[in-house]
Amino acid sequence: MSIPVPQDFNKVLYQTLAEADPEVQQIIDNETYRQFSGLELIASENLTSLATMQANGSILTNKYSEGLPGARYYGGNEYVDQLERLTQKRALEAFDLDPNVWGVNVQPYSGSTANFAAFTALIQPQDRVMGLGLPDGGHLTHGYYTAKKKITASSIYFQSLPYQVKKDTGYIDYELLRTNANLFKPRLLVCGGSAYPRDWDYKLLYEIAQSQGAYLLCDMAHVSGLVAAKELNNPFEYCDVVTTTTHKTLRGPRAGLIFFRKDRESDIEARVNAAVFPACQGGPHNNTIAGVAVALKQVIDPAFKQYAAQVRANAQALAKKLGSYNYHLQTEGTENHLILWDLRPIGLTGSKIEKICELAHITLNKNAVSGDTSAVVPGGIRIGTGALTSRSMYEKDMEVVGEFLHRAVEIAGVLQKEAGSKLLKDFVAKATTGDGEGRKLIEQLKADVKDFATKFPLPGVPDTSVIKAPAN
Repeated sequence: MSIPVPQDFNKVLYQTLAEADPEVQQIIDNETYRQFSGLELIASENLTSLATMQANGSILTNKYSEGLPGARYYGGNEYVDQLERLTQKRALEAFDLDPNVWGVNVQPYSGSTANFAAFTALIQPQDRVMGLGLPDGGHLTHGYYTAKKKITASSIYFQSLPYQVKKDTGYIDYELLRTNANLFKPRLLVCGGSAYPRDWDYKLLYEIAQSQGAYLLCDMAHVSGLVAAKELNNPFEYCDVVTTTTHKTLRGPRAGLIFFRKDRESDIEARVNAAVFPACQGGPHNNTIAGVAVALKQVIDPAFKQYAAQVRANAQALAKKLGSYNYHLQTEGTENHLILWDLRPIGLTGSKIEKICELAHITLNKNAVSGDTSAVVPGGIRIGTGALTSRSMYEKDMEVVGEFLHRAVEIAGVLQKEAGSKLLKDFVAKATTGDGEGRKLIEQLKADVKDFATKFPLPGVPDTSVIKAPAN
């Protein structure tokens, strides 16, 4: 016998989203169409599964669960405890880790939160940190600052000295890193990046860290899916702590994980757990942890290994296509999921190519390249193949994507001439409201991109025929 829906002030609690808030439903529908009709090339994005979305949007969003499994500050967490323990188990299985050696905290809200919690667990305020510099492919949370400003918490609360890539090759300068570590004496050495297209020498990094009595932390957020599939070197062989997001090549919802090695320091588990809660955040988002659990189960499936291998193959195919046009790529290619394209030799900025691509429904991001002096007007763009591979694209399809990107560069040259100025505002004006050849070329590229992209299914949408273009 079903219980009737109440007809009082609680009636709204039983409505669908379309009934309760058609405005938000329309925005979601529009975003669905944007993803379906365009090409997602942002290296830090992916397209997660229908099952992951369903878990992430589940009734678990109702439950508060500060603390750890078996030691919560609220009651009613028996099923949340089961979920969190299952997620921990799957996280260790996904990376083939011995639970006697490694533990994991699955509560961080994001990769940035995971990183700061890890810093909090390992070192003290004003201790010294070395991470790859942002213009050289590192991440903001690895201690980035400018001459005028400390940008993130990692540079505000700790003393930071970045290491760099070699100017001629784009590869990390490990010998200079060793020399500077001898001078700076870091307490924490951070490896991993957000725009570095090569693998890492974890053994050498461990030796450098050991020579200074420093911890070695790997932020594998970008490449964690490739690490799980054994497509790249394994940071767990050498690192003390490994952090990651769960939404990039791992293809889950937006969250973070902290793995910690238990066989080197007996109290590391307690320190990491206390750093996550209560030091850096409140109660975990149980609905998101459920989504992470589902995604990790998919990572363990052999099909994911095929996916990860294809991500790398697609990135290399796209790099080869761009190279055929004689464009300059950082490190002259890639061995992971991303490409860093230096536009400075052809007199363009990342901001201009990003804008043209966005108008043509190609989503990528401007990005600093080694030698840049401004992160606001960087000289490059970053491209990733995780999302396109999730749409079942292969090397032959990367040929088409590479041609689209080449056309975007040619259009930029036309618009720059039409604008008669190198200022971004003049360039954008011509691209969006101009009546010249440049704007017509953008419209044609947009139509071609749409025709190509809509031939591929969109993860999370079982029937793409129901996806409709926005009314406007």
